[in-house]
Amino acid sequence: MGKDYYNILGVGKTATAEEIKKAFRQKAHQCHPDKAGGDEAKFKEVNEAYQVLGNAEKRKQYDQFGSTFEQARSQGGFHGFNGFRDFSGYTNGFNIDMDDLGDIFGGIGDIFGFGGGTRQRARKRRGSDIQVVLPLGFSEAIFGVDKELNITKRVVCPDCRGEGAEPGSKIETCAVCGGSGRITKVQRTILGNMQVQMACDRCGGEGKTYAHRCGKCSGTGAVRENVKLKVKIPAGIDDSETIRLSGQGEAGEKGAAAGDLYLSVKISPDRRFTRDGYDIGSAAEINMVQAALGGRIKVETVDGPVELKIPAGTQSGTVFKLRSKGVPRLVARGAFGALSGKRGDHLVTVTVKIPVNLNNKQKKLLEELGL
Repeated sequence: MGKDYYNILGVGKTATAEEIKKAFRQKAHQCHPDKAGGDEAKFKEVNEAYQVLGNAEKRKQYDQFGSTFEQARSQGGFHGFNGFRDFSGYTNGFNIDMDDLGDIFGGIGDIFGFGGGTRQRARKRRGSDIQVVLPLGFSEAIFGVDKELNITKRVVCPDCRGEGAEPGSKIETCAVCGGSGRITKVQRTILGNMQVQMACDRCGGEGKTYAHRCGKCSGTGAVRENVKLKVKIPAGIDDSETIRLSGQGEAGEKGAAAGDLYLSVKISPDRRFTRDGYDIGSAAEINMVQAALGGRIKVETVDGPVELKIPAGTQSGTVFKLRSKGVPRLVARGAFGALSGKRGDHLVTVTVKIPVNLNNKQKKLLEELGL
């Protein structure tokens, strides 16, 4: 009686390809012989089931022949099905797809001696992210500013447009892999003979070869260039906050998505002001007469000088609030955020200046006033 591959993987006959792949990964992880409690026989059985159900054509044949599938396969009834043949006289041979196992076990190629097969995937890699420190002045961070950045990074090759071939060069299907981008090799391991699938050595997993590689990028599809980028910095951004510019990082591998650019904000201090979130602080001095009798003084704000009323009897260390003279408030919306229409406050801490080096007349007047 033939094996029930659906039961082995724990899925139903109507399972999708993605559900089958997910079930295989879970089962293979559970019974892998290299981990505690692993089961080598079960591991091979799970892999055997996936090699059939994970292939649309083989799955169709299995569903059609049912319990006679294995017999028909052994008698050569299915052309091209070689997932579990023995190779070079070795027994216990079985097929491994390095892309599947690479997602289950990090570095499994090193364990079995595959020479890092999972690092040779045909999948094109996304471009690397870039992080840049963006210096801003105190006022620039408060009111926003347009900045022009000069960044050296990998960009899509302008000559071959990321293809890697010299413009006008003949592009052919790879003769080694037949355009699939993958080849199969047989290696003897501690678990027996394994049929290992990996990226084609000839075409690097692309499935095509070029008569002449691009002379500008040497076939990589990308070159390093200095790029000018205009960036609008939103009002109200704070020190150490980060702006993410999607797709402005390094170019991806031959048409793959580019990475992102992260701008880490570094705000220079201002000797007149301090900042606490959306509030701005400053200090002002008044003399004893102003403190006692009251008056008006000018104080600097980020919007310019304003007049501050000092009430009679003001004590040293009193804090006055200038409403809506602080930092514009950002709300989370879009790539940079958006202004809410509100601002923080400006807090002025008043210090009463005590006179020094008084003459005798001044001292006498103070004594008479009892100050």
